[in-house]
Amino acid sequence: MNILIIGSGGREHALGWKIKQSPLCDKIVFTPGNAGTAELGTNVPVGVNDFAGIKKVVLENNIKLVITGPEEPLVNGITDFFRQDNDLKEIGIIGPSKIGAQLEGSKDYAKQFMLRHNIPTARYLAVNDKIREEGKLFMKELKPPYVLKADGLAAGKGVLIIDDYDEACSELDRMLGGKFGAAGKTVVIEEFLSGIELSVFVLTDGKDYFILPEAKDYKRIGENDSGLNTGGMGAVSPVSFANADFMKKIEDRIVRPTVNGINKEGIDYKGFIFFGLIKVNDEPYVIEYNVRMGDPETEAVLPRLKNDLVELLQATLNGTLNEHKTQMDPRFAVTVVLVSGGYPGDYKKGIKVSGLDQVDGSLVYHAGTALEQKDVLTNGGRVFAVTSLAPGMNEARKTSLKNADKIIFEGKYFRKDIGFDL
Repeated sequence: MNILIIGSGGREHALGWKIKQSPLCDKIVFTPGNAGTAELGTNVPVGVNDFAGIKKVVLENNIKLVITGPEEPLVNGITDFFRQDNDLKEIGIIGPSKIGAQLEGSKDYAKQFMLRHNIPTARYLAVNDKIREEGKLFMKELKPPYVLKADGLAAGKGVLIIDDYDEACSELDRMLGGKFGAAGKTVVIEEFLSGIELSVFVLTDGKDYFILPEAKDYKRIGENDSGLNTGGMGAVSPVSFANADFMKKIEDRIVRPTVNGINKEGIDYKGFIFFGLIKVNDEPYVIEYNVRMGDPETEAVLPRLKNDLVELLQATLNGTLNEHKTQMDPRFAVTVVLVSGGYPGDYKKGIKVSGLDQVDGSLVYHAGTALEQKDVLTNGGRVFAVTSLAPGMNEARKTSLKNADKIIFEGKYFRKDIGFDL
C-alpha cells in the first residue's frame, strides 16, 4: 500500500525508515519531508497544517494510510477532517480526533482527565486572568520551585520552573499578559515533583494498547543537563531503572487507566500516546501526555522494535492490537542530536553538510535538512540524530559520538554525555 507521513523532522525520517522495511509498504510520500526522507520516498512541499493540500496529495498518490508525525495538525483536527470528507473517510489515519488531541493541546484538559480516572500526577490549579490572585495564593501552599505551564501548545517553550515566589508571581502575570500568546490565556500551576524522568509509548485503538520500547530523552542544551531547554539533544532506550516491577506499575496505574478512560469517555483515538513520566521514590507519576511519538525518542525506540510497524498500524485501525505482542531488540540504542550553532536561540540555515558518507555503524536520521541539487544543507535547529545499537549503553554512545564527529557543518554542536545519569 502507499503511505503518507506528515512532518519534516527526525521522527518522520525514523518512521519512514521503519515503515520501508515492511513488505506491506509499496511507496512512501512525505509532506514536506527533508533531505533524508527523499532517499526513502517522495517529498511533496505541502505544510503540515495545509489540510486541502494534504487531501490532494492523498488522492493523487492513491494513499491508503496516513501517519501524522507532529502534534499541531492533530490539535487542529486533521483526523476529523479525514473522517468528515467523503473522498477521505475510508483512508486510514493514525492520530486521535481533535477532542483526543486535547490531551496534549490543553494541559488543563489533560489534568482534569487524569483526576477523573485516578491517574497519579502532581497537584495543580488552572488559572486565567480573572483568578490570577487565587493562583498566587495556591503557590504559597507549595514548596519551591514553582512550575508554570502555558495551557496550550507553545512549541516546547511554555514551561517555566522558578525557585523564587515573587519571581514566579511576576512570570504568572507575564504569561497571562500574553508572553506565550493564546497558549498562555490559561496557566497551569503545578506542584514540583523531584525524581528522574522517562517516556513510555503505546499504540492504542481506543480499547486495547500495544507497549513500545521506553526511552529517556535529554532536553537541556548543555552537558549535565545545564542551560536552556531544547526540543531534545538525545535519547537512550531501554531505561536502566525501568525494571519489570516499575514498568508493571506504569501499565497498571497509568497506561491501562488512560486507555480505559479514553474508551469510557467515547473519545475517537487510534494512534500513539506518549506518557511523559517521572519516578518519585519508586512511584510513577504523569508529567504530561503527548498524542504522537516523541522526538528524538522515536529515533532510539524504533530501531529496537522488531515488530512490523505497518502491521501494528493496521491493527490499530482494525481494532486487533490485542493479537500482537511486543518484540524488542535487547540491545541499547543511544541517539545523539547534532544541532546548529546558536540553537535553541538564533541560528543560520543553508549551511552545506559533508561527511555523511563516512558514517559507519550508526543510523543517521535527518531532522532539519534540505536538498539543493545534490547538496545536503542545514534547515533547522536540530539537524541530525545519530543512533547506534550495542549490548551496553556506553558502547552505543561511543559509536554515536564517533560518527557524530564525522558529520561536518559549520557551527555543529552535540552533547557528549547522553545517558550520563543512567
